[in-house]
Amino acid sequence: MPLNPQRFLDDLHRLRSFGASGDGKGVVRQAFSDADIAARKWLAGRMKDAGLTPHFDPMGNVFGLAGEQSLLVGSHSDSQPEGGWLDGALGVIAGLEIARAAMEDGGPSISCVSFQDEEGRFGVLTGSDIWSGKQTLQEADGFSDTKGNRLAEMRQLLADQAGDFLPLRRFTGFLELHIEQGPYLEETGLGLGIVTDIVGIRDMRIIFEGRQNHAGTTPMNLRRDAFQALSAFSTALNSRFSNVVTPATVWTIGHVNLHPNAPSVVPGRVEFSMQWRDAEADRLQRMAAIIEETAKETAADHGVALAMGPVMGIEPAAMDARFQAELASAAEALAPGTWQTMHSGALHDAANMAAVMPTGMLFVPSIGGISHAFDEDTKEDDLLLGLKVLDRAARALAA
Repeated sequence: MPLNPQRFLDDLHRLRSFGASGDGKGVVRQAFSDADIAARKWLAGRMKDAGLTPHFDPMGNVFGLAGEQSLLVGSHSDSQPEGGWLDGALGVIAGLEIARAAMEDGGPSISCVSFQDEEGRFGVLTGSDIWSGKQTLQEADGFSDTKGNRLAEMRQLLADQAGDFLPLRRFTGFLELHIEQGPYLEETGLGLGIVTDIVGIRDMRIIFEGRQNHAGTTPMNLRRDAFQALSAFSTALNSRFSNVVTPATVWTIGHVNLHPNAPSVVPGRVEFSMQWRDAEADRLQRMAAIIEETAKETAADHGVALAMGPVMGIEPAAMDARFQAELASAAEALAPGTWQTMHSGALHDAANMAAVMPTGMLFVPSIGGISHAFDEDTKEDDLLLGLKVLDRAARALAA
């Protein structure tokens, strides 16, 4: 039997019902929430119905296993606090359908997976991070969410389902289908994106400490205004990056805390996050040096003190050349001339998998470039084309 497109769509909509919220197709299904746990148990049931062997590991990653060694296809099914119905879920249900169809027609061994906490309630790509060995479960158990819940405690909600961690060597590689979460596929009209690499990320905290004072009586030339320092820093940084970055490089100042944040008080302190992303580790390092130099000069110019936290980050991850080639071959066969190669500016579980096994990733368009929002959506024809291309590549790679 070939793929069953209607069954795939039905399962995709059924998964959406777990945590359905907001107008349209939004979901609220954070890791280890009631909706997430219910969805994972439902997924395990669908895997069993398909003839696969469901397996929960101690982190809550749920696998549908075929044979002693197989290709692994999947993504994640947890969501942002306010998320869309396709982010992660598309790859999970595509993996389920591809593995199920292969099982039904005696095809090659293909397993599927839904990783836990990709969206970072307790870390960054937490489920695949731990399984791939980037960090230990003991380290991650100390992580807390924004409400103070510890991962060690939340994992107990699935403890009755959990078995051991599966050995990585059980799988010959990993494929992930995902919505692009950006505008490029839609803008170019080339509706399939074969990912060449997933960008690296650097993140740090910066503090400018000035002098809080009366906004009506403190002359401008005597102010040590923390917000003015932040504004000058941002402007200078944009200018200094211009000769270093590429059109695909991005950087963001966010999570700004201004103190005392009052209309009649000169701000005495500002703390903010600085994040930058690029596919080249060397460029990320050069950007870090520019950030540090600019922050120091800004602090001196505005008479404020400077404190900089450690630079945290995730390294760029290249996709496997053979997996890219099979995806390209499948795309050209099923949608000739309508695909492109591209970077991924967002993090995905494939970034962790690329460090431990051959990995490939395929994008389909996001309507309006919207994701991490209740109105996230993709045309049904694009969903089905992505499924078919991934299936063709998966069978070739698993054979």
